[in-house]
Amino acid sequence: MHVRTRHTPAFGVARVTLTSGEAVEASADTVLAHSFGVTRSKKGKSSGPAIFTAPAQGGWIDLAPRQPGDVYPLELSGQLGWSVASDAVLARPATVRHDHPWPAHQSLFGGDSGFLKHYSGVGSLVFASRGPVDALTLKAGEVVTVNPLFVLAFPDTVQVRLRALDPAEPQSIRTGEGLALDVAGPGTVLVQTRARP
Repeated sequence: MHVRTRHTPAFGVARVTLTSGEAVEASADTVLAHSFGVTRSKKGKSSGPAIFTAPAQGGWIDLAPRQPGDVYPLELSGQLGWSVASDAVLARPATVRHDHPWPAHQSLFGGDSGFLKHYSGVGSLVFASRGPVDALTLKAGEVVTVNPLFVLAFPDTVQVRLRALDPAEPQSIRTGEGLALDVAGPGTVLVQTRARP
């Protein structure tokens, strides 16, 4: 699977090129176009993502996020997993797993699903970002506080702590509203430059 982006960072489109029989998971309503012969099959519930598979000669699929913003491919090497904003994944190959439940998220959110999902494996994980993607690179022991509404992704090398900005104000671990995420390096935190609604 090869990913090429265009029209970034304001109205990004990702072209995912697939070899013979290769498949990618994406939401059907983000498909702008695809080459003739690419087939679609449903995965689980009808409103969930679909699997798009290339024919024998290979093919491509163009994906456009529902909201304006950037598209950003992150190449997973199999060495590190990544925590990703729950609504940020535009596409992923079968070689990248959604790890659920993920122990670190259970510690962070308790019994709730929270605003993050965990992915691991090998291949391109394509993000839909609200606004351009920015990177905060942290040295070992360096700590930064990030507004959860802007978090896009961070690797397993970082340590995180979630806390209330003001205990008297409402908070939501489903959205991150009213919370702060303290992140300690080493690692790179990817943020989107516009907040999730």
